[in-house]
Amino acid sequence: MKPVIPADEQRPRRADARRNYDRLVAVAKTAFSEQGADAPLDDIAKRAGVGQGTLYRHFPHRDALLAAVIGESIDALHARAEELLRADDPDWALLEWLRAAVAHAGTYQGLAASMMSSMYDEGSALRSSCDQMHAAGAQLMERAQRQGSARPEFDAADLFQLIAAVAWVTERSADGGQAAERLLPAITKGLLADG
Repeated sequence: MKPVIPADEQRPRRADARRNYDRLVAVAKTAFSEQGADAPLDDIAKRAGVGQGTLYRHFPHRDALLAAVIGESIDALHARAEELLRADDPDWALLEWLRAAVAHAGTYQGLAASMMSSMYDEGSALRSSCDQMHAAGAQLMERAQRQGSARPEFDAADLFQLIAAVAWVTERSADGGQAAERLLPAITKGLLADG
């Protein structure tokens, strides 16, 4: 997924503008890793060596910066779903994708919460990332439903909420990834018709 770029930025950028953009994204990745998705934007601008005006010219709000930072990982998550659609076992494929999606949502503390709120905000720059996650999960869920192994009452919105819930618990748990490994099989059993 390409980062969301405001209309006035869609023309080719000058070299210094491109460097500023790239530096802001790199610094934001570090800041989000250290402080979570709510890292102060002013600090990011300062660490990148640019003024606040430059930051907001490239990224008018936090969601635009988050979208640029996670764009490649959303693409990778979508590609993983495409691979898993070719797996023989739709239940295993669904669990594997859920693992990858929870790991992605837990990349930065607070990312899952940001994505959940963006899912219902038409104007959010993160909305297209959320839509891609929904689409990927929906394909895997629908495949399992067609083959009769997944309960018909669940949809991609349910998967998205489950991913956010597990990511939220995981980021607050002392054992981190172990919490996800305990919770995901239980969730998958609940999704399956014979679970």
